[in-house]
Amino acid sequence: MTDHADAIAAAQAVLDAFMTAFNARDLPAWEETFNFPSVRLASNTMTIIEAGDHKSGMFDQGALSDWDHSAWERRTVIHAGQDKVHLDTRFSRYRADGSVIGGFDSLYVITRENGHWGVKARSSYAP
Repeated sequence: MTDHADAIAAAQAVLDAFMTAFNARDLPAWEETFNFPSVRLASNTMTIIEAGDHKSGMFDQGALSDWDHSAWERRTVIHAGQDKVHLDTRFSRYRADGSVIGGFDSLYVITRENGHWGVKARSSYAP
């Protein structure tokens, strides 16, 4: 995979920006980390996400109601090509007091489309 070092670095940078924007609850910056349409498979449900689908209220309800921030625990490249990188990841969700809500294994597919690197698909065991 060393011949795709630039793609791997770009994909890792997308994941850095994804988590930073998510934790800041900065929806415009977070959406910039996607390539739309994007697919999310979680809780046994597949969702096709389009630009503008994320709303600020999402941070206050459901699985995120007690959430303060998240952090990557693992980001291992599985496959890499010139325009796509697959990553085996694990992230944890935390409350404001630092206690762990849960840790979730996931797969992320980061693609380059029209020169833009972004999350094209993700599948996790997170609710």
